[in-house]
Amino acid sequence: MSVSMLSENLASAGVETEVYTTTANGKQELQVAVRQPVNVDGVKVTYFERLTKDHSHYSPQLFKEVKQEARNFDLVHIHAWWNLVSLFSCAIAVKRNIPVLLSPRGTLSPYSFQNSKVGVKWLIHRLMGKKLLEKCFIHVTSDREREAVAMLFKPKSVAVLPNFVKLPLSRAYPEKKIGGPFKLIFFSRVDAKKGLEILIEALPLLKKDYLLTIAGTGDDGYIAKLKALAVECGVDNNIVWAGFLNDNKFDVLQAHDLFVLPSYDENFGNAVIESLSVGTPVLISEEVGLVDYVKKKNLGWAFKTDAVAIGGAINDIFFNRHAELEEIRKRAPGVIYEDFNTINLAGKYANMYTTIING
Repeated sequence: MSVSMLSENLASAGVETEVYTTTANGKQELQVAVRQPVNVDGVKVTYFERLTKDHSHYSPQLFKEVKQEARNFDLVHIHAWWNLVSLFSCAIAVKRNIPVLLSPRGTLSPYSFQNSKVGVKWLIHRLMGKKLLEKCFIHVTSDREREAVAMLFKPKSVAVLPNFVKLPLSRAYPEKKIGGPFKLIFFSRVDAKKGLEILIEALPLLKKDYLLTIAGTGDDGYIAKLKALAVECGVDNNIVWAGFLNDNKFDVLQAHDLFVLPSYDENFGNAVIESLSVGTPVLISEEVGLVDYVKKKNLGWAFKTDAVAIGGAINDIFFNRHAELEEIRKRAPGVIYEDFNTINLAGKYANMYTTIING
């Protein structure tokens, strides 16, 4: 989502942009034409077949194309790390003396190094990753992500720019009705990194009637474990499993009183901005990249990642923060539309590219 919106807005702003990617679609393959450019929402995109069906995304044809075409570009912008497309494309561009800008997208956080294939990641980092990364310019989406990068290596430079976030077309929403249960919503990918276990474990601590909507999809086995935990905690009747939300997501977000994101690691958090864009205040963990922004703009609250802290924070908001909730509901949409204006943000990205290209 972040990469596609960036590409579309750059193209709209007159920045000549091409995308090379694979046919990866989870464990399946996208049914698209390969090795020939196609127009996708105004962006020139070329898909390449991959040989592996896992997260390595090994694609010899993509590497061949990068070798042949890299010198025809002023800059190569790589998104994420820890897959062969990112690593090999970076190595090819560096060897050809083309400026490389890397957006880690959360893949270079301490959490990433402590969870999932830890040994392999450290081996790659020591053998080749660190050397490549120190020859790159880095783009991060928050100060928290910048600090994480600084702990691992010294890049040529680091720029902090937020993601493009798709905002609702209409800002005309009805006022929330007073009364009934306090409506909480978790809206994100359902993954162990998101901390849903501690949110469910916090629910028995709540001292007011509530309803939690969990909106998002993930591994069926993991979701089954979460549902079993809800039964064990005696809160299953207070949870609605809404699944994936698409066109109606803003309506659903606006219908709730508080957005909760208990992530253990989050380099940005698009859903935080989406929630605020419709006036729904946010309660997020200290590990969410946008935590400093939320605090600075007084758009919500933060907590440490444990059940007691979440329960205490929600109870405090229940009973002591009614005036602040109402104030955020009224003020947040205007703040978000000003700070995440796509035209202004596209200009900032273009300036970042120009600065790198001009040395």
